[in-house]
Amino acid sequence: MQRKDTQHKPRPAGDRQKVRRRSFRGRGFTLIEVMVVVIVIGILAALIAPRFLGRAEQAKAGVARSNIKQIESEINMFQLDYGRYPESLDELVTQPPDVPDDKWMAPNLKASDLEDPWNNPYVYRYPGNHGVYDLLSTGADGVEGGEGDGADVTSWE
Repeated sequence: MQRKDTQHKPRPAGDRQKVRRRSFRGRGFTLIEVMVVVIVIGILAALIAPRFLGRAEQAKAGVARSNIKQIESEINMFQLDYGRYPESLDELVTQPPDVPDDKWMAPNLKASDLEDPWNNPYVYRYPGNHGVYDLLSTGADGVEGGEGDGADVTSWE
């Protein structure tokens, strides 16, 4: 059996460019295919997004509950340290005029801790309607009362 020469003859440069152009031609997407994909993604987003948005509001309510517990603890510590309840939540972060310098304890809260996750101030009432004091977040709507995402988060429930 005779062996043939296995070396290939080089193609002229112009032929190589034609081959490259042909190999890239069928690879693009048509406008209709792109539009179909965008529509499918839009439909999926419309179905899935409300589920995640609802969880975000639930998470904010959970953070508000946790913050209320922390503020309640600071209110009770204030009462133990100074023999009275604070007149406002500001007294938890700034020294009240009736508390002497040598008795004043550095606060554990910052002024920003006195805002709920919806950037509304926590509502504090002393004396309270539901206990010694009332502490609540007005929820997403910023108004006392409400249902759903706008429901209040309270210290007594």
